[in-house]
Amino acid sequence: MNTPTLTTENLRINGERLWQSLMDLAQIGATPKGGVCRIALTDLDRQGRDLVTRWARDAGMSVTVDQIGNVFMRRPGRNNALPPVMTGSHIDTQPTGGKFDGNYGVLAGLEVVRTLNEHGVETEAPIEVAFWTNEEGSRFVPVMMGSGVFAGAFSLEHAYAATDTEGKSVRDELTRIGYVGDEVPGQHPIGAYFETHIEQGPVLEDADVTIGVVHGVLGIRWFDCTVTGMEAHAGPTPMGLRRDALQVATQLMQEVVASALRHGPDGRGTVGMVQLHPNSRNVIPGQVKFSIDLRNSSDALVDQQVAEVRAFAERLTVQTGLSIQIDLVSSYLAQPFHPECVEAVTRAAQRLGYSHMPTVSGAGHDAIYAARLAPAGMIFIPCKDGISHNEVEDAQPEHITAGCNVLLQVMLERAGT
Repeated sequence: MNTPTLTTENLRINGERLWQSLMDLAQIGATPKGGVCRIALTDLDRQGRDLVTRWARDAGMSVTVDQIGNVFMRRPGRNNALPPVMTGSHIDTQPTGGKFDGNYGVLAGLEVVRTLNEHGVETEAPIEVAFWTNEEGSRFVPVMMGSGVFAGAFSLEHAYAATDTEGKSVRDELTRIGYVGDEVPGQHPIGAYFETHIEQGPVLEDADVTIGVVHGVLGIRWFDCTVTGMEAHAGPTPMGLRRDALQVATQLMQEVVASALRHGPDGRGTVGMVQLHPNSRNVIPGQVKFSIDLRNSSDALVDQQVAEVRAFAERLTVQTGLSIQIDLVSSYLAQPFHPECVEAVTRAAQRLGYSHMPTVSGAGHDAIYAARLAPAGMIFIPCKDGISHNEVEDAQPEHITAGCNVLLQVMLERAGT
């Protein structure tokens, strides 16, 4: 219980303990270059799950697992009829992953609970720490599988049927590692959800800012584009008589970037994959296939970028006579976070004296699906050189501590004391 002299605003987490927990978990699947390879639903994933749930039970938490393997670790409140204030992320990694992506969000939540236990703080609502199954999607697709099933974005059966490159299914591998629970995904209540994460980008480090107050996750549209001209000999064919697919494609590629720049600051435009035919030194390219990745903070802005790129392609077709086909591959809606949760993160950073700035997430997180079910927000901290999904992924201990202190304050505010 609270003591008369204790004020929750003065509570701080144990940064050394949090850091050590991160390093201990990173030993499961440790790679020679200092990273982590702990792929979803492998034996190493089971070992990681077992360790984190043991830590939770040691902290007095109960553990519930649902049918897709999502794990919920609960610290009771005074009024357990209230929906829990939840935090979490994932503990599966990329094949060449780091120590912090996902893992930080889970262990920061555990550190919040340990801190409350140490100081005898009781919250009105329960507090829960979750880790979601197969967020990374490096072995099974879709990505963010556990939280997606939980939010009803796709069915449990669809997820169960997913297979890896060896033909092993999610259902069988979840069963094998012993993490198929009884609870129906989505029947677990959430009062509010916060996720703490390394930025996985360079913005905070470049601005020398400690806390990113995440307003939302960018909407994404992926396309495959095919420009069709005609192959011809590079020597005998004059420039004015060529039907050069590459020269037309490069103009459209530049428009992808230009459209993103016109719709800043959150516009993104990327061509990341290019296939050239026939790809011969002395042949004028007859066909170019390339990817288009457009992103922005709202669906209206993404759709405006899409419209501009398509209109530019139509003008190129009229000017050059070459066929340009743009096919939608996938679409992810932008996900704004709840204003009250965003404001709570801002207030906590201000109260704690941490530099902070509004930011957006260009990557997907489980918070996207949680935000469909309850008020949600995210807290970013810098990562070295903006690098993630890489064994050299790194973060400073003081930033790890700062993000968790912000998480502690927002969870206390939301859960009540």
